[in-house]
Amino acid sequence: MNTEESYINEYLKGIVSNLPESPGIYQYLNAEGIIIYVGKAKNLKRRVTSYFNREHPNVKTRLLVKKIADIRYIVVKTEEDALLLENNLIKKYKPRYNVLLKDDKTYPSVCISNEYFPRVFKTRNIIRNGSNYFGPYSHVPSMNAMLELIRKLYPLRTCKHNLSPENIREKKFNVCLEYHIKNCKGPCIGMQTHDEYLKDIQEIKEILKGNTQIISELLMDEMNALASEMKFEEAQAIKEKYDLIENYRSKSEVVSRIIHNVDVFSIEMDEEAGYINYLHITNGCINQAFTFEYKKRLNESKEELLQLGIAEMRERYKSTSREIIVPFEVDLELNNVTFTIPQRGEKKHLLELSIMNVKQYKIDRLKQSEKLNPEQKKTRILKEIQEELHMPKIPAHIECFDNSNISGSDAVAACVVFKMGKPSKKDYRKFIIKTVEGPDDYASMKEVVRRRYSRVIEENGTLPDLIITDGGKGQMEVVREVIEDELHLQIPIAGLAKDGKHRTSEVLYGFPPLSIGIKQGTPLFHLLENIQNEVHRFAITFHRDKRSKSQIASALDNIPGIGEKRKNALLKNFRSVSRIKQATLEEVAAVVGMQCAKNIKEKLQ
Repeated sequence: MNTEESYINEYLKGIVSNLPESPGIYQYLNAEGIIIYVGKAKNLKRRVTSYFNREHPNVKTRLLVKKIADIRYIVVKTEEDALLLENNLIKKYKPRYNVLLKDDKTYPSVCISNEYFPRVFKTRNIIRNGSNYFGPYSHVPSMNAMLELIRKLYPLRTCKHNLSPENIREKKFNVCLEYHIKNCKGPCIGMQTHDEYLKDIQEIKEILKGNTQIISELLMDEMNALASEMKFEEAQAIKEKYDLIENYRSKSEVVSRIIHNVDVFSIEMDEEAGYINYLHITNGCINQAFTFEYKKRLNESKEELLQLGIAEMRERYKSTSREIIVPFEVDLELNNVTFTIPQRGEKKHLLELSIMNVKQYKIDRLKQSEKLNPEQKKTRILKEIQEELHMPKIPAHIECFDNSNISGSDAVAACVVFKMGKPSKKDYRKFIIKTVEGPDDYASMKEVVRRRYSRVIEENGTLPDLIITDGGKGQMEVVREVIEDELHLQIPIAGLAKDGKHRTSEVLYGFPPLSIGIKQGTPLFHLLENIQNEVHRFAITFHRDKRSKSQIASALDNIPGIGEKRKNALLKNFRSVSRIKQATLEEVAAVVGMQCAKNIKEKLQ
């Protein structure tokens, strides 16, 4: 360790030893003074000390610790304050080793502009000028349906004119087509007062917040009041609005009339990212639904990412919910907020709905990624095999064996090789059974496996990560005897069994072998099925070729005067024994001479 590194270590130890044991956030800086990580803690001293007093299994964490040259911290009153401050600082500085939120300006929001006569429109550009924004909407059709409802309920202006009181008094504007087709009430020429317009805007805000029931009740009261005053035409216009909003409410996801102002969160993970779904429930309806992604940086846990997601969504949507439904216990304390892990009932239904959404989002992201990188799909399937079979490493190299014979005659075997989920045909091998007489599949399999891997060892070749047998428990056991007992190798062994219709039915693994429940129709099942079909095809093709050559050889070898040279000449001209039979004596004689032709015709007849 050089002098500079020693100085930095002593400097950091001094900071850590003097940290307070209170909630707060800490910032790690590199030698250039750039913030490379921001974290929160219930106890600053305990959390920061944990980075320096043990060896970290994660490579990125070890690299982070090596790069720390300075530590800053901010003490706050509560853990909730620390969570919000951490979230804001990550957004501001975008530290290299913090998780990366992957929804930046991807989804549109609804804007109510900060103008004298506000406009309502969709946008992806958030401008902090006093305008109100609702969203973002991850499901764009839902947002469009909301805007269409608002357009039908409230004829608002769509022009971009500066409708200030002075400009309207000075009659600087003329009504446009939207006024004539009754899509606008003409505030530009004073046909609609400012108070009337803002009343509509206030009701639109309630709709965008999900408070459609309140608007529905207001419309019903107004309709009844007009009807009691015999103003039936005005009452009918209000009824049409009431019917529109009730129709919209009936199509929205209604959970329960008694569940109000509740947040719901769920999370799914893979090696690269965490996916979080957020639902907000108001008056029994889901009025906000958003799913987003965090790219992992330091192998963050589910709990850590979910805490970040809760802080992000509650701040973004300005949520005041006093209850948050979560799938597991979260080590987080928020002021006047209760965390619920439902076991049954309507809240459980809500959590299941959120989980369904986040799983679908994860699948969609995976499909998008695999379209751009097809190799990623193969890697994912191989990782699934690794997980299902509890293997120590991914089965990048798989070898599968199969026997083929008819009543023990012309017994052969085949080995196919799959590398990264694809057939490697140059590595396929054929075997003629040498030491076994009669139809003994177990003995044949032992011979082939012994020959295959004895040679691989002798030639310092590459051993497979997984051996698959085209058969059940018996075949697996004879392979194990050769691999483990004779050759002293440690290679995982699996078996693929077929049903009565000769279709792949189950995957066997372990000793004693157990059936692994892999759902039929999945990409993983299709890969295993493909391996089994390929080894069967290769073995059968080799057996047919050998049997065909044996039949030809036995038919011509016993004819006087027919040696290897004349036999090859006949097969080259006629292709098969049956065609030699069908040929005329003169046609055969033209190849081998008249005397041999007579012998051939006599023997083959």
